[in-house]
Amino acid sequence: MWVAQILVNALVLGCLYACIAIGFSLVWGVLNVINLIHGSFIVLGSYLAWGLYQSLSIPPWYALVVAAPLFFILGYLLQRLLLNRVITAPVLVTLTLTFGLDLILNNAMIYFFKADYRKLTLTPPMGSVSLFNVVVPVDRLLATVFALALTLVLYLVLRLRVGRAIVAVRLDRDAAVLMGVDVKSIYAIAFGLGAALAGCAGVLMALIFPISPLTAPTFLAKAFVVCVLGGLGSVSGALAGGLLLALVESVGATYLGPSYATTLSFVLLILFLIVRPQGLLGRKGFE
Repeated sequence: MWVAQILVNALVLGCLYACIAIGFSLVWGVLNVINLIHGSFIVLGSYLAWGLYQSLSIPPWYALVVAAPLFFILGYLLQRLLLNRVITAPVLVTLTLTFGLDLILNNAMIYFFKADYRKLTLTPPMGSVSLFNVVVPVDRLLATVFALALTLVLYLVLRLRVGRAIVAVRLDRDAAVLMGVDVKSIYAIAFGLGAALAGCAGVLMALIFPISPLTAPTFLAKAFVVCVLGGLGSVSGALAGGLLLALVESVGATYLGPSYATTLSFVLLILFLIVRPQGLLGRKGFE
């Protein structure tokens, strides 16, 4: 039964990893921007969920309704007012800008919330469910369901007219301009969607992991690894990459110890960069 337990743990963790990475993948794929502020957005979403529960007793799944539009607006404005000014510059310029924004946001969170670890503890506890000796905490189960729901929502959005415009800009920016697509608006919408997904992922992470600004680099690293493993260009790629990373970490933590999980993830990253740089489900031109 321990094999089934490992697989279930990997499934839960993989869905969460996919939710973390999908917004990062969207921004990287459409804008060609490696968004280093993504990890801090996730932590800020966790603080939002924690604050709403502590002050107003609003459960985290209701906090998603607040986080999604709030972070979308934040991301939209950041892209329109700052990133759009350097969007055609070399990648190093946008990388430096998002690095600076990440430093500002992360240090602001340290100033207001301190670096202490906080935990969103639901009252009363939600307990766990057990089936054939496989135990899953209910809070993790809910987080998994909502993570999959967010992934499905993005998948459906990309099938709408605005979603097709986002895909068109990603495939061929110049051709999209000739077809009448407002590229600046699409860039802002894509960045806003990425920020909204990061904030919602942070809300779900608050159900499981301790909250601290110090965890932002870890979330960013997970998102980066998942994007490389799954490949840019598809929602299913982020999901596949998240599940693979979670499976490797779960098996590695079982046999080698939890301290080796991060090491294994980066070993896997290096192997994929050598053997299959486009990722599991990446398409040519999306590397």
